[in-house]
Amino acid sequence: MPKLAANLSMLFTEVEFLERFAVARRQGFRGVEMLFPYDFDKTEIARRLASEDLELVLFNTSPGDFQAGERGLAALPGREPEFRQKFEASLDYARTLACRRVHVMAGVVPASGDRRQYHRCFLANLRWAASLAKAHNVILLLEPLNSRDVPGYLIPTVAAAVSILDELSLDNVYLQFDAYHTQMNQGYLAGTLRDHRGIIRHIQISGVPGRHEPDDRQEINYSYLLPLIDELGYDGWVGCEYRPRSDTLSGLGWAKPWLAPQR
Repeated sequence: MPKLAANLSMLFTEVEFLERFAVARRQGFRGVEMLFPYDFDKTEIARRLASEDLELVLFNTSPGDFQAGERGLAALPGREPEFRQKFEASLDYARTLACRRVHVMAGVVPASGDRRQYHRCFLANLRWAASLAKAHNVILLLEPLNSRDVPGYLIPTVAAAVSILDELSLDNVYLQFDAYHTQMNQGYLAGTLRDHRGIIRHIQISGVPGRHEPDDRQEINYSYLLPLIDELGYDGWVGCEYRPRSDTLSGLGWAKPWLAPQR
């Protein structure tokens, strides 16, 4: 049975962020993830997790200036000190929140940029970060972001991520498989899951188009894909990282087979 984790940055936005932990637990979620926790005190997040008996399963490293279009710092030449300082902050949050998975956001390569230079910078920063993370039993994840939503992202495809993982050959850096981004860029979701099951350590789901609920009103066949995830022996978390079409609760019907709401 898939273990669903609610993405609290995108779900239950009808209430303030720190109130979403309790709402998610009442709906039957046992795990949560988020994009960026850094605007909130880590001890307060830890208190909310503990009070609701929730596990924080994933968050991202700093994107840089998100409003300006930045989507990560790890691959940006000349920004190495900033990346490393912010990664240490990410690791501090991970330790406090008992979160064992951190997605390292690579960054966008400008049209005039030399991708080889950005690639080398990313590898160097990842090797440094992986060594630091390993001492605290934290694994790092690489997530391809599709070229329609994030033009120029260093890792646009699963194949690009796998190539980097092969080049690194580190035992605590793995693939984060996002069905939405993979469908947007290439399709072939079931085959890609089968091909790379051994290096996947986190899965995220949402609908295409629109990145809405993963229900029967969009093109990905989750009634086939979610059981397949079980068949492949994946026992990790499946993050619900989508934008509800209206309010979150009215769109949760698709998840009822896998949730046990509290009475």
